[in-house]
Amino acid sequence: MSETIYQLDNITQRYAGKTVLHLPELSLEGPAIVGLIGPNGSGKSTLMRILGFLQAPTSGEVRYRGRPARPFDPAVRFAVTMLPQEPFLMHRTVAANIAYGLKLRGNGGDLEARIAEALDLVGLDPAAFARRQWYQLSGGEAQRVALAARLALTPRVLLMDEPTARVDEASSQRIQAAALEARRERGTTLVIASHDWEWLYSICDTVLCLFRGQLIGGAKGNLIRGPWEVDDRGSYLRRLNGGQLFRVPPPPADEAVAFLAPEAVALNPLEAGPTGHAHLKGILTRLALEPNHRQLTATIMVGDLALSARLTVERVAEQQLYPGRTVTLSYTPASIRWIGMVDG
Repeated sequence: MSETIYQLDNITQRYAGKTVLHLPELSLEGPAIVGLIGPNGSGKSTLMRILGFLQAPTSGEVRYRGRPARPFDPAVRFAVTMLPQEPFLMHRTVAANIAYGLKLRGNGGDLEARIAEALDLVGLDPAAFARRQWYQLSGGEAQRVALAARLALTPRVLLMDEPTARVDEASSQRIQAAALEARRERGTTLVIASHDWEWLYSICDTVLCLFRGQLIGGAKGNLIRGPWEVDDRGSYLRRLNGGQLFRVPPPPADEAVAFLAPEAVALNPLEAGPTGHAHLKGILTRLALEPNHRQLTATIMVGDLALSARLTVERVAEQQLYPGRTVTLSYTPASIRWIGMVDG
């Protein structure tokens, strides 16, 4: 049965007078796997530290399972753990690294069995790895040992920051399998920040997109930067590589970025799109099935610009859409949302 794990209200984080995160409201249900995507500087790491109770926001309230919580509160200290982008292993054996956190929490129990279970979960043979020294591990193996050390604690919430950034394909798959099993068998809620949106979409129940410290949608959104021009009819646009025009409503500022939700994008294999829409010609390069198996994320190249659309499985089949096909991408300029700089 699901419950509200996090409730964030009016969260603002400021560094040196600059606002780097502004979230009027965010609610995360669990057990679930939630993904965070966004470019560097979008606020992902800041949000992860707040969710991990490693720092308090400058203003606003964080509620954990219905109760206000701050860093080092007893209610969250052992319930929430984080796997950083570059996890540190102590200069000890693999077994000692995994056992350390269990002993610190006073819940060691049968250490050997728990170490073996954790290593099995991340796809490392306990007989081969338990007594191995930290310096005998590859980068992918070290990342999986660090993950095993956290899974051994059976946290209610596990936060993972770029877990596949520096690992090989085999380790990436094992990390994915371990995360899915933790959610399924242990009821763990996982929040995973990553630039690898394809990997996220293959594992997450929900993906949230951050940009300029703001939550801009629940999918990989389309972000289009200027320069913005005005044509002879007074309409605003950006000229794309190849001569096509991306039409927008009047931008609030020169540096504003246009956000077009994938759900607001329609694809049509024919020459004409819906009346009253803006239209672009492109090549459908990829279709990715989302975890719910009811929708697909389509990637369309329009000149040098990659745009995304979300389509139902039935729609894709009905229109015979497939990678390599030329399509008409349609949207209404009124559906565009402008993303400005947060204040400060």
